Amino acid sequence: MKAQTKETQTSMTSEKSLQELKEGNKRFQANQKADRNLKEQVADTSGGQYPFATILSCIDSRVSSELIFDQGIGDIFSARIAGNFVNDDILGSMEFACKLAGTKLIVVLGHTACGAVKGACDDAKLGKLTGMLEKIKPAVNSVSEPQDPSLRNSSNIEFVNKVAEKNVHLTIDKIKADSEVLAAMVKNNEIKIVGGMYDIQSGAVTFYE
Repeated sequence: MKAQTKETQTSMTSEKSLQELKEGNKRFQANQKADRNLKEQVADTSGGQYPFATILSCIDSRVSSELIFDQGIGDIFSARIAGNFVNDDILGSMEFACKLAGTKLIVVLGHTACGAVKGACDDAKLGKLTGMLEKIKPAVNSVSEPQDPSLRNSSNIEFVNKVAEKNVHLTIDKIKADSEVLAAMVKNNEIKIVGGMYDIQSGAVTFYE
């Protein structure tokens, strides 16, 4: 499999880009990697890069977008931060990736048993982590069930995963609300923004379209 070129990137629609990620995740689950020469792709992309998708995911060591979607050098832009939320710097990076570098798809990827989400559920306090977890608190507060305070913490993995899913949806809403550039591209059907959840036990990604 060759590296992306300007021509192949141009031919990729949002729908084709999403399908490519879905097929890549199926290969990952089956442990059947696409036939690609990474060293050759390094050489092929030395003069320029033409990724087809931008993926925002958690820093979790088990959730590498290139691996779980079976992508090579030059295929995707990958932004990572604990809890996969957005700030102005990440939004600026996304604007560059889509408006200037030509990606057609943004994926906000959460995952099960997320440590950052657990920290937000537990109201953890630790240096700069305290402020970071505040960015995830809206998702915690948006999940209404269970109401019993003793069940709204990291020991309840079902609650944690519901918060992680809600966090993905709220992050997508924030991207559209805070970036006029990306919101306009969505409106003009130039890009698509979707959410996803990676299951750390099965390796499968469930997309929210």
